[in-house]
Amino acid sequence: MFRNTYDSDNTVFSPQGRLHQVEYALEAVKQGSAAIGLRSKTHSVLLALKRSTGDLASYQQKMFRIDDHVGIAIAGLTSDARVLSNFMRQQALSSRMVFNRPVPVNRLVSAIADSASPLPPSPLWDIADIRCGGGAEAQVNTQEYGRRPYGVGFLVIGQDHTGPHLYEFSPSGTSFEYYAISIGARNQSAKTYLEKHYESFADCSLEDLIRHGLHALRETLQQDKELTPANTSIGIIGPAGKAEKDVATEGSFRIREGDDVKVYIASMVPKAVPEPAAAPPPAAGDEDVQMAE
Repeated sequence: MFRNTYDSDNTVFSPQGRLHQVEYALEAVKQGSAAIGLRSKTHSVLLALKRSTGDLASYQQKMFRIDDHVGIAIAGLTSDARVLSNFMRQQALSSRMVFNRPVPVNRLVSAIADSASPLPPSPLWDIADIRCGGGAEAQVNTQEYGRRPYGVGFLVIGQDHTGPHLYEFSPSGTSFEYYAISIGARNQSAKTYLEKHYESFADCSLEDLIRHGLHALRETLQQDKELTPANTSIGIIGPAGKAEKDVATEGSFRIREGDDVKVYIASMVPKAVPEPAAAPPPAAGDEDVQMAE
């Protein structure tokens, strides 16, 4: 059997200039359940499809709150996501202790992607380093022997003085800002929907933005599956919507699950069912020939 001799260590390039261990981590993200992010001028929204191992098991957690102004959705290994989300919380808490302000969203995303923390050391950060055995940055794991890339991808939404933001983080250590993006299994179907409608997202209300996200998330489902309040999570940053109550004026990050999702799923436009094609009329000359007696 053929064996790739360049995939046993993530610090060795193949002759084609590829790091196979990093590509395997990216493949792990593609195997995770789908997550979708969208943003408008006033809101950023995350939608995620939760999985369950069976009827007797609960659904896995797909969204994590990092700070009042930042939340994430994951696709890939949940255990790796817990490590990175804890690292992000430490960064956010360190910024509030040292600078007495929320950490900028782009700096927080860069912190998990880069090989060095952008924040100066603090007593809390030193303790976290000792406890965790170092930082949780992703890119440094592609350079050191004996370590593997994180097998999880993030969609990060946040809000600052410039407005709402949406970022994607991948195990290779790269991050990009998007108007709309999807990751996870069958994400290309969702991207096709988002690419058709993204120009209208900027002026959408919260309800319309979530409806677009649900339609895109529906595209990633198998044919025999449907979106339900049990398997759908919605994360929101921005002012309160019509169906929301007890939301602060600044619109902190909140996760909607269970019964809170029913009103949004009920507003979806039913998927069009293609009509069966009519049988073509018989072509001239196809009739049976009657033999003359």
